[in-house]
Amino acid sequence: MSALSPSVDAVTQTPNRARARSSYRCADCGWQTGKWVGRCAECHAWGVVEEVGEPASATHTTAGTVTTPARPMTEIDVEASRAITSGIDELDRVLGGGVVKGVSLLLAGEPGVGKSTLLLSVAARWAAAGRRTLYVTGEESAAQVRLRAERTGGVHPDLFLAAETDLAAVLAHVEQVEPTLVVVDSVQTIGSTEAEGVPGGVTQVREVATSLVQVAKRRGIATLLVGHVTKEGGIAGPRTLEHLVDVVLAFEGDRSSRLRFVRAVKNRFGPVDEVGCFDLSADGIVEVTDPTGLFVSRHCEPVTGTCVTVTLEGRRPLLAEVQALIAPPAVSSPRRATSGLDTARSAMVLAVLERRAGLSLSARDVYLATVGGARLTEPSADLAVAVAVASGCADQVVSTDLVALGEVGLAGEVRRVRGLAHRLAEAARLGFRHALVPSDTGAHRVPDIPGLQVIQVHDVVGALRVVGLVPGDSARRVPPNHGQPRVVPHLSVVPTP
Repeated sequence: MSALSPSVDAVTQTPNRARARSSYRCADCGWQTGKWVGRCAECHAWGVVEEVGEPASATHTTAGTVTTPARPMTEIDVEASRAITSGIDELDRVLGGGVVKGVSLLLAGEPGVGKSTLLLSVAARWAAAGRRTLYVTGEESAAQVRLRAERTGGVHPDLFLAAETDLAAVLAHVEQVEPTLVVVDSVQTIGSTEAEGVPGGVTQVREVATSLVQVAKRRGIATLLVGHVTKEGGIAGPRTLEHLVDVVLAFEGDRSSRLRFVRAVKNRFGPVDEVGCFDLSADGIVEVTDPTGLFVSRHCEPVTGTCVTVTLEGRRPLLAEVQALIAPPAVSSPRRATSGLDTARSAMVLAVLERRAGLSLSARDVYLATVGGARLTEPSADLAVAVAVASGCADQVVSTDLVALGEVGLAGEVRRVRGLAHRLAEAARLGFRHALVPSDTGAHRVPDIPGLQVIQVHDVVGALRVVGLVPGDSARRVPPNHGQPRVVPHLSVVPTP
């Protein structure tokens, strides 16, 4: 036998193990592949990291010892899941009544939007109610958090601060302090020595979130996690992070505006169509109970090219004003510009006005905007856009006591909108006396609201005829109201104690 040939015993005594193979994982979404690729096939992001490991062998799991025996549903105590108020009514509205014992909540938002300020206010009010609270910061020092708490009035002896970036140290603080509420700012800055990768990576975020959620469920501690977002606006980290927690809240706001919105993306204990409004200033963040005045301007005298609509933010109706400016083109090609409105829907409404209503817009610049930085994305604002554009094109004033609600179709028809009764009630509460609504209301009849004249229209031409904006038509059913402008109540702000 040749010396180069392996012996039979050597071959038979070698353990039959599968050769370790390299696997590659996306750093953004956690997608795995067996070979290297430059771009993730799941989220289309560049940059995958290599992880070396042996393939797991197939095993069969046998029945083991149960930790908690199964009981009939009628014997389950529901008092342990009753919501406790957080001290901020707007946040309680979004959560469905308050914070549930043992809940795990993820609050995500862009940098500087006010996530840490909001949760610090929640922690301070929770501690002021006589409950121990632990605030863990991985991005700032404890002294920096103390300075912000002094500025916002959130200093309390039952509020404990800890600056940690290690998961084991965070869990040790939980054991020592024994809080009923834990705030972790943020989950991407906490790392674990038991997991691979750097803090903020897919593996690390999954390990940290899993450990914190398990502790929250086992000890009945409400845990609030701060999460980062990607440049596309999605929550950073693996998609499983959103599945691990009970509640996912999105904190939104424009840097040029003080108004902030908290929306429920996922909520196991309440609705997912509620929105909380807050006002962010140098003195902290305060809740706004009636933000209508922020989105409606107060003109000294009636002006052309304006119309008010009622939008729904979750289940809350908000008045918003649409403004349109029609001007001669500065260059050979007319310009279309929008701010706060969907560009595609605005272009569609302009095309319908030109084709169905006979307005001459193709050779003129059209500028559309909302007041106060409001973002109108739902189709119910189409009719208000059409009325504002027609008012600016005809240079005629529309009544300041008029609201317009309806989706405009390509055939010029005005379609139904959801929550019509809720919207009209809010308009009547704020002093509006006329409302343009679709005639197609489905199975629901138009509500009869005292003090509000509801006018049903079939198409956009009929809506413009009601306000006297159809070329060559002098019939008017809604007077332009050239008298004193309507006064919109100021927003109601609840100050932080």
